[in-house]
Amino acid sequence: MKIKVKKQIIESILINLQPFLEKKDASQITAHILFIASNDKSIIKASDGEIGLQIVTEYITIDSEGSFTANGKKLLDIIRILKDDEITLEVINDILIIKQKHSKFKLPTFNPETYPKFPSAENKPKITLDSLKLIQNLKKISPAIDNNNPKFELNGALINIKSNSTDLVGTDTRRLAIATIESLNDEERSLIVPKKAILEIQKLFLDEIDIFIDETNLIITNKNYFFFTRLINGKYPDYQRIIPTMIKHEVTLPKKEMIDAIKMITTISQEIKITLTEHAILFNSLSADNVEAKTELDIATGITENFELSFNSKYLLDFISQIDTTEFTIEFNETSLPFIVRNGTFITIIMPIVA
Repeated sequence: MKIKVKKQIIESILINLQPFLEKKDASQITAHILFIASNDKSIIKASDGEIGLQIVTEYITIDSEGSFTANGKKLLDIIRILKDDEITLEVINDILIIKQKHSKFKLPTFNPETYPKFPSAENKPKITLDSLKLIQNLKKISPAIDNNNPKFELNGALINIKSNSTDLVGTDTRRLAIATIESLNDEERSLIVPKKAILEIQKLFLDEIDIFIDETNLIITNKNYFFFTRLINGKYPDYQRIIPTMIKHEVTLPKKEMIDAIKMITTISQEIKITLTEHAILFNSLSADNVEAKTELDIATGITENFELSFNSKYLLDFISQIDTTEFTIEFNETSLPFIVRNGTFITIIMPIVA
C-alpha cells in the first residue's frame, strides 16, 4: 500500500481523531488509527471501543490500495514536524514508512483485520430532530454535566424524546440545565450520552446530520464523518420533579450588566450573595478572613421586600454565557429553595448556598 498526501490534510485528519484513541496503553490496537485506501477514497478510523470516528476523504492520492494501522499519537507527532509539503506513506513488510524528501520515519503496524468493528447505521431507528438545534442546545447544557460522578448516568446528558418535544438535560447535582426542542416524534424514548461524546459532537458537526440509535449506541453521520458512542446504561433522575411548579417572583435582568457585576465579585470569591431590592440588586462576596467585595446594579425589580440568594457564581455565568439575547429572567420562591434562570426554552435550576 502506498499513498501521497499534503501535510495539512493528513494533519487535520489526525488531530480530529486524537480524542478517540486509547490513551492509557499505547500497546493496544485501540491506540492506533486504521487507514483504508481503495476506489479513490481513503477511510481513516479511530476508536477506543467506547467512542469512535471515521473520516472519509478523496483528497489523498492512492498509488496502491491497501490498509494499515499505526499509533495515532506517534503518527501525528511525526507529521507535525515535517514541512508543509507532500508526504508519502507506504507499508513494506508490515512497517509503515513515512517519507518527505530526505526525511524518513518507521512505525510498527498491527493486522488491520483485528481492528475493532464500528456499529452499523443500517436498519437502525432514526431520530427526527433538527440537527442544528440539537447541537446548539447540547452546547447550552454541557457545562452542567458532571465529570466524575460515582453515579455513572450523571456523567452524561439525557436526551428525553417525547411525542411533541425533546428535552436535553445535564446535572452535577448542584444545578440542573434543561434545553427543550420542539419536535414531533413517533416513538418516545430516553438515552444517556456520555459527556465526552457530547463535547466531540459539538466540535465535529456544524451542518445537517443523520442520527441513529439502538440499545447500546448513538450514531451520527454526514457526508464525511461517521461518529458513534456507546450509551450510558442507567436510569437518569426524574428531573421534572425538581422543576418548581409555582413561582412567587420573576425578575428580568440585563445580561451584560449582570456579567460585569458578578465578575467584579469573583475577584474575591466565586460564592456570592445577591440581594434584590425594589430598585437595585446588591452583590456581595461570601468570603472569610475579612476580605470583601461589593457592587450594586440599579434596576427596578418590582419586589417590595428585600430577597437574598446565595450561590456559586459559576453556575449563573455558565448559563449566561450560553444565551444570545440581552436579557434573561430569574424566578424564585424562598431563599433556601432552588431558583431558576430562564431564556426561552433553556433553563438552569440552581441550588442555593444555605448558611
